[in-house]
This record gives sequence, structure tokens and C-alpha cells, in this order.
Amino acid sequence: MRAVYAARQDPGSPLTGLETGDLSDLPDVPADWVPVQVRAAALNHHDLWSLRGVGLRSEQLPMILGTDAVGLDPDGRTVLVHAVISSPDWVGDETLDPRRSLLSEKFPGTLAERVWVPARNLVPAPASLTLAEAACLPTAYLTAYRMLTTAAGVRPGQRVLIQGAGGGVATAALLLARAAGAHVVVTSRSEAKLEQARAFGAQETVHTSTRVAPVDVVIETVGQATWEHSLRSLRPGGVVVVAGATSGAAPSAELNRVFFRSLRVIGSTMGTAAELAQLVAMIDTCGIRPVIDSQYGFDDDAEIHRAFRRLDSGEAFGKVVLVR
Repeated sequence: MRAVYAARQDPGSPLTGLETGDLSDLPDVPADWVPVQVRAAALNHHDLWSLRGVGLRSEQLPMILGTDAVGLDPDGRTVLVHAVISSPDWVGDETLDPRRSLLSEKFPGTLAERVWVPARNLVPAPASLTLAEAACLPTAYLTAYRMLTTAAGVRPGQRVLIQGAGGGVATAALLLARAAGAHVVVTSRSEAKLEQARAFGAQETVHTSTRVAPVDVVIETVGQATWEHSLRSLRPGGVVVVAGATSGAAPSAELNRVFFRSLRVIGSTMGTAAELAQLVAMIDTCGIRPVIDSQYGFDDDAEIHRAFRRLDSGEAFGKVVLVR
């Protein structure tokens, strides 16, 4: 089966371990899992972390990469693939299962001709989106949806600060927060990305670490570079939701500020299949169109490597997508 996979790992030069081609020696998957013919898949920084050796052991190589996909199930229905794999006997929120994993961590990922998942991990794709747009939903948009709704409980009129314009989760949070009626403030070091954020509906855009009027909610995926700014931007009783730390762990928790101002710090990771279905309903109802930075051919090796270089550059605004 033709696939995009991690053949080697290098913390400093992750793309040197990226390979494409036929891969037949795959880890076994349970016999009752369902195959999906992949039509489009979005790339994520999780793929780069795997190539760096984070969250994926070297003895598991080669491993097919990818956590996002839209494709056809055995009945010909267009479905989204939910990448959180819980234990067979787990009941409830999949993200709370201590034995959970993501596709491409224990089982082969989505960057292939086919991917196998439990039937419960398939969600009907939104009819309002193209295949490329739909492929953006299962990781970045689901993560942002859970952060805003389940974790923060964002309400219309609240002020929401989103750190790091242009990232997949940050861009998704911008669109979803605006659709939920929030007043959105976005930060970036790049003036070009701030301009793009304004074009997609941000009411305020500021350079990273610039003081802003107090906000109710902070969407934090950057970590060390923005953590102090996130806490100091919150009104008393506000909440910061953390789903990543791409710039490194925060140097100080600033606990004095946290307890004195009654701040809440909530960790959030991915989301459930039920939340993915809720996200689809919101997408269809509100007319949200995921932001695609660039599209590349899924069946062209040179195109695939170009797509990964674009992701690794840090210059993308929105999602990088492979399409058949």
C-alpha cells in the first residue's frame, strides 16, 4: 500500500526521515476495524513531532503518519476519521482513557491509500465542505472546538484571546469563536499573519506580548513565548485553555497570579467522536469554511515533500492539505 511514513527520526532535521512509497509491513489492526479509502488528509505538527522522535518510539518505525482524513467507508459514504483510539472496553470520553492513542502512534495513520479504524471512529462528513476542507476538521478544528466549548464554555459577547495567528488550531479557534459570537483578539509576531487574521474576522490584532484589555478566555497553544502574556491578559476569574506548547514549556506557572485573581488553567486535548459530530453540525449550520493555506497532490512524491516543507517552515496560515 502506498503511504507517507516516518522511516527515521531526527530531532534537528525531521524531514530527513520522511519517506513515501509502498509499505507492506504494517502493524496488525483488529479484525473488526473498518477500512476507509482516503481522499484527502491535512498535515499537523504531530507529524513533525513523530519525525523528531516525540511520542513515537524508534522501534515502531516505519510508521504511517497522519491523524486527519476524509474518505469513503465500505458502503461508499463520505466520512471523517476520528483519530483518538480508545481501549475496546472504554466507556465515556475517549480522551480520558489512560491507554488511548492517536493514529500514527500505535496504529498506522491516515497518510495512505487506506486507513483502518473502529467503526465508532467514523463520523459523516459535512455536506457543505469540499474534501480538502473536511480533511481539516478531525484534529485542529476538533481541538479548537473542545477548547472553546467543553473547556471554556465561551458565550456570546465574551472576549477571547488567541495566541499565535496562523497555526491550525489558532485559525480554527478564530473562525469558531467568531461564529459563537465572541469578540476575538489575535496575536502574532508577523504583521502579514495579523492582516490575514483581520480578514477572517478578528476584531483586534496585536503583536505578541502587547498589552490588551482584559479577556475572559485565552486559547493557548504556544507555551513559553506567550504564557506570561496569557495569564496577565485574563480578567479576574478568567480561564486559559492549554492544548500545546510549541515554543516550549512555560518557564513559570505564576501561581501567585493564578490564585490571587482566581484564574482557571484547563488542559485540553483533541476531542471525542461525539464532539466531532457536534462540530460538523456547527460547520453546516454556521457556514464555516476551514482556512486552507495550500493544497498538494497526494499521489505525487515531490508534492508531498513540498507540503511537509511548507508545514515545517512555520509560514503557513491555516491548514496544509493533501488531496487525491
